[in-house]
Order: sequence, then structure tokens, then C-alpha cells
Amino acid sequence: MTTTANATTQFISSAQLLEHWQGHRNLTRRVIEMFPEKELFEFSIGGMRPFAKLAVELISIAGPALKGIVETQIEEFSEEAFQPKTKEEILAKWDSETEVINHYFNQISEERFQETFNLFGQYEFPVYQNILYFVDNEVHHRGQGYVYLRALGIEPPFFWERFSL
Repeated sequence: MTTTANATTQFISSAQLLEHWQGHRNLTRRVIEMFPEKELFEFSIGGMRPFAKLAVELISIAGPALKGIVETQIEEFSEEAFQPKTKEEILAKWDSETEVINHYFNQISEERFQETFNLFGQYEFPVYQNILYFVDNEVHHRGQGYVYLRALGIEPPFFWERFSL
């Protein structure tokens, strides 16, 4: 194997990272769709929040965080702005935030991924680590949704089916 001190091979492009993240978002959307309306807002196990609250958290992080990164604005995290009453409201907001994510993500240069940014005034990490956190947090909460669905007798989608089939 031949290498040079100055050669750098990129493991994943920003476009591939966005596609990966959007695949997870697609799967999480499918999980939201599978919940019966009442249980989406009320069902929980072991004191965990209902899945609607988890979805609102995810909605409240991704778009606003990317906007803050791109515009270098540090604003506190808040879930208060979006108070849905129906599954359809959650799904509509999910879809609109998907477009917000695409809009802002595509404005982040390769160099900016390495820059430190104080996300929400709380998480001072390189931009790429913040974005990986968004994905990790979504996977974590979607796992809770899977447990809820199974407890309700509903078979969740296969976790590897992140893109529309």
C-alpha cells in the first residue's frame, strides 16, 4: 500500500451524509405514520415520553440547528414553538423540516464541517459531530418508537429500510 503524507482520501461526501440522514428521517416518518392517533400522543412505557413528544424534539433540533450553523447564530433550543394536536400536523411539519434541512445542509462547505460551533449555546463541537448527533439522537428515539409499536401489537418497519420501497 502506497501513501503520501499529504494525500487525504474522503470516506464520505457531504451529499452522501445528507442522503444517509434523510434515509433515517424517511424511516422515522414511517414510524410516525404507523402509530394510531391516540397512542402517538398518549402511549408511553416506563415513564418515557410519548412518541409525539419525541418527534417534536427531533423536529425542533434539525432544521433550526442547521439554520444556526449556516447563519452562525447561537439560539437556545426550544420545543415550545411547535405544539401539534394531530398526527397529520406532525407529518406536515416533518416534511417541511426535511426541506429546511436540505436547504441549509447544502450551504455548509466541506471546510465548515471541521469548524467548531456552539450549537444552541450548549454543545461546542465540530459541525460534523453536531450533525452526527442529530442522526444518533433520531435513531435513539426511533428505537423507543419501535418498542412502543411492538407493545401496541404493531410490527414496525425493518430498520434497514431507510428509503422508500
